[in-house]
Amino acid sequence: MERIIFYILAFVIIAFAIASVNSRKMLRSVIYLLFVLCGIAGVYFLIDYNFLAAIQLTVYAGGIVVLIIFSVLLVHHIEMELEMANPLKKILTALLSLAGLAVFLFTIYHYEFNVVENNITTTTSDIGSKLLSYEAGGFILPFEVISVLLLVAMIGAIVIAKGRKLSDENEEKL
Repeated sequence: MERIIFYILAFVIIAFAIASVNSRKMLRSVIYLLFVLCGIAGVYFLIDYNFLAAIQLTVYAGGIVVLIIFSVLLVHHIEMELEMANPLKKILTALLSLAGLAVFLFTIYHYEFNVVENNITTTTSDIGSKLLSYEAGGFILPFEVISVLLLVAMIGAIVIAKGRKLSDENEEKL
């Protein structure tokens, strides 16, 4: 039963990933990306990584996709259609993707993965205290840097979206 669910989730992830890349409408592409991220969370639930699945749903499917949708609505029109790449670029991208897949599969099948016994149990509170720790090995600094980076990205999107309108108004005054 788990194998059937995995194959269904894998098919959904691949189908929506292809639809996201091939869609000419920006908003539809982002919605397809949302379904891909939800499918990945489904795989995490399937292998009993409930905490990682919840983080996937809240951070990526919830936060990042909403941020992308706001950016799309702020910068572009909803009905705006994207340009399609010329066939040469599509072929080159397909060949590079196949080369990457070949390297990935070669690495996976030629490396011996050793099973390591892990007797350490980690709770959600341990993860939270480690993520918000100021001590050596804590991750509070990367979280702060990422929050500043996201803030700068949103300000940049607003400046780009408003920049054309402000420059048009300035040219009219001259």
